[in-house]
Amino acid sequence: MGELAFTKMHGCGNDFIFIDCLNGVNRDLEKLAKRLCDRRFGIGADQLLTVHPSKVADFKMEIYNADGGQVEMCGNGIRCFAKYVRDHGLTQKKELAVETLAGIIRPRLVGNLVEVDMGKPILEGRKIPVNADGKILDYPLEVDGTTYRVSCVSMGNPHCVVYLDDPDSLDLQRIGPRFEHHPFFPNRVNTEFIKVITPEEIRMRVWERGAGETWACGTGACAAAVAGALTGRNGRKVTVHLRGGDLLIEWRDNNRVYMTGGAEEVFQGTVKI
Repeated sequence: MGELAFTKMHGCGNDFIFIDCLNGVNRDLEKLAKRLCDRRFGIGADQLLTVHPSKVADFKMEIYNADGGQVEMCGNGIRCFAKYVRDHGLTQKKELAVETLAGIIRPRLVGNLVEVDMGKPILEGRKIPVNADGKILDYPLEVDGTTYRVSCVSMGNPHCVVYLDDPDSLDLQRIGPRFEHHPFFPNRVNTEFIKVITPEEIRMRVWERGAGETWACGTGACAAAVAGALTGRNGRKVTVHLRGGDLLIEWRDNNRVYMTGGAEEVFQGTVKI
């Protein structure tokens, strides 16, 4: 039995365990994620993020959900990633290229915040993916006996955006899995439940596939901003209020989505493995 060094971080309450794998890794990361992310028997986190060398970027980031499944992208995670590699002396750069399963993502340290070029939204149904063609905007979808009007966007991972009058009263533990595992979504889905406050301000709760309700989701905030702009509910620059804090999302004229928010280190430690 040995010891494994880790760092705990969060972005708007979306929390992560970081492990440095730059010198290689001899662990089953899926099993390790399930163990370490457990909030009763492990360290506790929404996801395990690992740092690897890359042949096409400055670093490679791998993302493992609390259920052990690997996923393409995490917006809050990429902000924490940028702060982690800088604060731990792994780079002196303030602008990074990070390889992910969703492509190369480019975070930039701006004072105490991190701005991330999240790339272009994917709007074609089969590429999100959902089991329908074309743009999925205010699309009628029956879930658990109720018909919702949903809008779907991929930000490297699939999102379903739902508008409600009062998302705070939603029984998310019940309805979240019904969306996640709905046959309309062949790769499962992250679901954002949105209340529009003004065209410049929305409030959001999120159910993340493989993690459950989290306090924030960066790619989800981007997807919600894009869906709202396309359906006329908000402008192309919007503040998203999440349970763990606020994110500023801007869908610029170059068709790329930019996310700005904080990233915090909580503590460092070692765990027996």
